[in-house]
Amino acid sequence: MMTEEFGTPQRYSILRFVIIAIIGVLFIRLYMLQLFSYEEYAGESEKNSVRMITAEPVRGYIFDRNGKLVVDDGPSFTITVTQAEFYNYNVGELATLLDLDDQTLQDRINRGVINARSRFTPVKVKRDIDFWTLSSIEERMFELPGVSYDVESKRIYVGPARASHLLGYCKEIGEAQLAKFGERYKLGDLIGSSGIESSYEQLLRGEKGKQFISVNAKGQVIGSYDGGKEDLPPREGFDLILSADFGLQAYAESLMTQYKGALVAIDPEDGGVLAVVSTPDYDPSVFSGVTSTDEWNKLNDNPDKPLFNRATMTLYPPGSTFKMVLAAAALQDGIIDKNWHITCPGGFRFGNRFFKCTHVHGSVNVVDAIEKSCNTFFYQLILKVGLDRWGEYSKKFGFGKKTQIDIDEEVAGLIPSTAYYDRVYGSGHWTQGLVVNLGVGQGELGVSPMQMALYAAAIANNGVLQQPRIVHYIRNKATRRIEEIAHNSTDLGISPKVMALIREGMRRCVESPGGTGSLSRIPGIVVGGKTGTAENPHGEDHAWFVGFAPFDHPKIAVACIVENAGFGGTKAAPICGQVMERYLFGGQHLTPEPPAVTASRLQGETAGLAQVGGNN
Repeated sequence: MMTEEFGTPQRYSILRFVIIAIIGVLFIRLYMLQLFSYEEYAGESEKNSVRMITAEPVRGYIFDRNGKLVVDDGPSFTITVTQAEFYNYNVGELATLLDLDDQTLQDRINRGVINARSRFTPVKVKRDIDFWTLSSIEERMFELPGVSYDVESKRIYVGPARASHLLGYCKEIGEAQLAKFGERYKLGDLIGSSGIESSYEQLLRGEKGKQFISVNAKGQVIGSYDGGKEDLPPREGFDLILSADFGLQAYAESLMTQYKGALVAIDPEDGGVLAVVSTPDYDPSVFSGVTSTDEWNKLNDNPDKPLFNRATMTLYPPGSTFKMVLAAAALQDGIIDKNWHITCPGGFRFGNRFFKCTHVHGSVNVVDAIEKSCNTFFYQLILKVGLDRWGEYSKKFGFGKKTQIDIDEEVAGLIPSTAYYDRVYGSGHWTQGLVVNLGVGQGELGVSPMQMALYAAAIANNGVLQQPRIVHYIRNKATRRIEEIAHNSTDLGISPKVMALIREGMRRCVESPGGTGSLSRIPGIVVGGKTGTAENPHGEDHAWFVGFAPFDHPKIAVACIVENAGFGGTKAAPICGQVMERYLFGGQHLTPEPPAVTASRLQGETAGLAQVGGNN
């Protein structure tokens, strides 16, 4: 019957032969694949069932000089998308869960794939999501193949001080930085953006690890691949132990809160930076998670520039605080001695211009002139020393060049010279009247508060200039090895007798009844210092003070500028006196071994998250 329906017996035989041949070919092909191509296709199959997850390292902790933890790490959850496993029709649902618009999410996925050069590499699409958002995504994970999350760390600031311009902050890496650092980073990674977070980025960041997990056809996690034998654990970043005292930092910040300006405190013996204050400042925790556009614009567009580090980036005329440079040049070169004196009638006439002094001081020598801040003395003295010789000594004390402090944001400053004035005004078209003004720290002269603190420290240290450093030690958590940061020390070549005269003038400036820095006195401690009032063509004058204490064995040197505050003796001097007093009576010795801090807490806080997705 079948033969009759189908046709002739010949047709039936041909069909049977064709079917048998096809089955035979399929069996032969299957045999060939199993025997000769097993490794190739098993590998491809394994790629579809094994996913590599980048294990983010814990960023290094930061401690102050007393071993107190000031920057910690906490857990942060980042949603990732693997494009090869993700269906585009799920963009809307995922975008809604992440509170993003569809186009933004799609753009982030596309940019991440281009950066990674692979559709199989997870792309970070939103950082620092809250736990409830993560839970909502985990509950829908079976509907969202290709969607997963990473546990990263974010900065938590636990110290008593903000120290925003000292510490800096981290932010998501930008396109320009990606181009610069190449394969070491990928889109969505965090990178130190300012302060020591930036300058010590390569030590703090650690090294990423790799974790391999098995997934099913829906993209759900089954478990660790091959028992974790192929996993590569991340290496935690190195810890930093600062020279800064965060108790002192917090106290200095509280004194400067109501002002614009900067304060820098330094240990004159080793150049260790004890405190750096720039006001107004900002709360660094704003950058510890995702910074909204509104928050960024609020800081970036603020006319008071809270993101700007006035301690190292702003140039001010130093006023009378600069007089010790000129005194050192004149005394060291033998142009004057301690007995050379002038009579101050309340000013100095040069050509057809009269340069005023603060008072009629009568007969003064170099020590008197520093004590009483006699402008007339230094107007005349700079004409004897000369512009370029004065410039050489200014550079000896560290002005006109970067201090090489271990933060990236720093300017060199300006020390005028003959060549400078020839370039600006034209050769033969400027007069010595410009030079007279430089004698009292005015005119085209620009210094930073950091440079001024080093200058005060060099005088405190009898003519030895230390390279400043914020980080004192680096600790490898894995080996517990601690290394001290190397720094340079320079003898200025100024004789002890010259330094003694300059220091004596500074002691009298604070301790004598007629001294201009009396408001910086500390009960029971002898202080050396110098006040300054810097003329400001755009408003009220700026108030300066530089000083050190104790006088015989200095442990702290300070420089402070308060913008638009008038006289240095009334505003800056008392702030510096209180900072020095707080440190001398409340400070502690530097410890190279802070309490042990590990990632166990961070791991403990995130260990339970595996259970969230395990129930799907």
